[in-house]
Amino acid sequence: MESRDIVEHKHTGEQKRDHDHDHGHIQQHPSQGHIAPRRPSRDELQHINGWGADLDRKDRPGVPMERTPPRFINQPKGDPQQQQEKVEVLVSSERPGITQLFGTVQPPSGLSGMLRRAAFKASENDLRHWLLLLLADRVNVVEGLAEDLARGHIPNVLGEMGIKAEMKHNPAGLAKKVAIAAAVVGTAVYLMNRRDRDDDDRYVRYERDSTYR
Repeated sequence: MESRDIVEHKHTGEQKRDHDHDHGHIQQHPSQGHIAPRRPSRDELQHINGWGADLDRKDRPGVPMERTPPRFINQPKGDPQQQQEKVEVLVSSERPGITQLFGTVQPPSGLSGMLRRAAFKASENDLRHWLLLLLADRVNVVEGLAEDLARGHIPNVLGEMGIKAEMKHNPAGLAKKVAIAAAVVGTAVYLMNRRDRDDDDRYVRYERDSTYR
């Protein structure tokens, strides 16, 4: 016969499990002997800002291009057929070969292409690989602007860089970025002017010393 303390302890434990289950923390499965997480309901997630913004299909960015049922629901067995290389494709040095499918929209070209080729000569665990790719992206932006101007198209730089949206929704952050950029440019201009003044001073001293000789 169980004592009164043991019975009260078991009763308290059952109440605690029921309490946790009601609040959505854990759910006990006695038959399986482990604790499984419980998926929160939609009502419990409504307090999160922006949650459920794409529940309605018409609010999804992919609509109407998004299909129902989605593509490739009946994927064929085996590996896909090897795609032919009609443009230059950069492949990581850590891969044994090129993948069966790859993108060909933006092959490497110009100065940014040279930087990307240099980046792919280094392994992916080399910091130079990623730094060169980041630099190539920035250079490619300038190349794209120059190409637009050459075709007679004036690019919408403020809109494409998101500056208009940031002015509307995050003016403080934009002001901070402008201040930092101005400080960096100002420092660079100051250092360049200082170097030019130092060169001029050395040239004047050299001419003066040569005259007295």
